[in-house]
Amino acid sequence: MASPASAQRDPAYAEARASGQVGEKMDGYLGIVGAETPALRRIVNDINIKRRAVYSKRAQANNATLEEYALTAGCQAILATSPGEKYQAPDGSWKTRGSGAPLRDSRCP
Repeated sequence: MASPASAQRDPAYAEARASGQVGEKMDGYLGIVGAETPALRRIVNDINIKRRAVYSKRAQANNATLEEYALTAGCQAILATSPGEKYQAPDGSWKTRGSGAPLRDSRCP
C-alpha cells in the first residue's frame, strides 16, 4: 500500500480504522466516514498529505498523472482492506468489507 508505514503504526489511526471512522476512498486517499472531529480531520489530513507526496513521486517515475496513480493506489488499498473495515464503493457510498471481495471501480487494474 502507498501509505507510509509510520501512519499504519499510529494508534489513533489504527483505532479510527478499526472503529469504522475512516475508510479507503476510490481516489487513493483516506476519508472520514460519518461524524468529523478535529482530531480525526488531523489524522486524515496528515495521512493524505503523505500519500499525495508518495503518489506524486511514483506517478512521475511511472509516466502517469497524479490522478491515474492515485486511482490505482486506491484500487489496491480497497482490495487490501480487512473484513470489518470501511471502503468507498464505486457509487460513492461507504461499505463495510465482508469476507468476500470488495466492490471496486471498473477502472481498477
